[in-house]
Amino acid sequence: MKYDVKDRKLAPQGKLRIEWAERFMPVLRLIRKRFIKEKPFKGVKIACCLHVTTETANLMITLKAGGALPFLCASNPLSTQDDVAASLVKDYNVSVFAIKGESNRIYYSHINSCLDTKPLLTMDDGADLVTQLHTKRKSQASEIIAGSEETTTGVIRLKSMEKKNILLFPMLAVNDSKTKHFFDNRYGTGQSTLDGIMRSTNILLSGADVVVAGYGWCGRGVANKARGMGAKVVVTEVDPLKALEATMDGFKVMPMKKAALSGDVFITLTGDVNVITKEHFLLMKDGALVANSGHFNVEIDINSLKKIARKVRTIRPNVQEFILPGGKRIFLLGEGRLINLAAAEGHPASVMDMSFANQALGAEYLLKNSGRMERKVYPVPAVIDNFIAKLKLQSMGIQIDKLTREQKQYLSSWEMGT
Repeated sequence: MKYDVKDRKLAPQGKLRIEWAERFMPVLRLIRKRFIKEKPFKGVKIACCLHVTTETANLMITLKAGGALPFLCASNPLSTQDDVAASLVKDYNVSVFAIKGESNRIYYSHINSCLDTKPLLTMDDGADLVTQLHTKRKSQASEIIAGSEETTTGVIRLKSMEKKNILLFPMLAVNDSKTKHFFDNRYGTGQSTLDGIMRSTNILLSGADVVVAGYGWCGRGVANKARGMGAKVVVTEVDPLKALEATMDGFKVMPMKKAALSGDVFITLTGDVNVITKEHFLLMKDGALVANSGHFNVEIDINSLKKIARKVRTIRPNVQEFILPGGKRIFLLGEGRLINLAAAEGHPASVMDMSFANQALGAEYLLKNSGRMERKVYPVPAVIDNFIAKLKLQSMGIQIDKLTREQKQYLSSWEMGT
């Protein structure tokens, strides 16, 4: 078995952490129980470019229980948990190519190691596997049955490819599943982003001016969690509807140029480039903290920050101090990468339980429908989404009402009137 991890000796610690996360992933456990019996992926190779965390480990174990041969690489150079990677290799016989802090060169060599296995299915978190298969490994794309995408940024990239008619195989937008983005993006990102900021800085959020760039599901989650911890939250937006929603939700809304003057903490969650730029850095007050929780490290213009700084030093783990002319200091967290994974452990397992249930069942759906899907980006079928919600409620011991025959008839007819 091929692999590339930091140190196999870290496996015992990783195994304990994988087991701990598994306790909070009841939906995936129920799916795994069926997979063990039915083996829907028997002999199928799956290339997975995901954050190498305890939760992802449980997804790999579930896929393998279903007969799959999963190959895992990191979707972010700073998100890998080295002990988890070691345990997957040593204890679960899963090929992993991921080392925390790996260089850009090694990052892509690991992606290529997964693709070298000639997989039939792909799982992405940011569309890096798909991008490689559409650029440097285009001849291999015809061997791929289909793929799935975990995050907003990746889905945006895929839909752009579909629109330009260059998508070479069907893709499932797992991110757009309601049981994924309603919970993972909102509750998971909200909690884990602030967790990463507090772990790396030990600041008190209560009373702080927190600027949240973007009011999508991730931005909503962060803004509400920060407010719940006593922060004074400002939202910046480019979408008038989202800006209006943020206003109606009780947040101040203003342009980043204005927010830069008063913010203590800045968090980007837009999926776009250069949301915080040189002009904003120059306006910020001394000691401003800047963090990103969007998928790629492009939302903060780090190159401009480096150019205007007269001195840079790492003052704490995951905290770089940029001293500007005049002595003003700007603190960049987690190198501008996903702060919830660079400085913390990512989303809680109970949230990722639903996200990875979507990935597991989505992969099964893609395999079953092989040859019947076009080169498009497909939503997760509502029947799968609803099934995951039911399993989650069941695991929480929550019961709900059912429609009576009369109620079903009323909702499906026009004759009964009002």
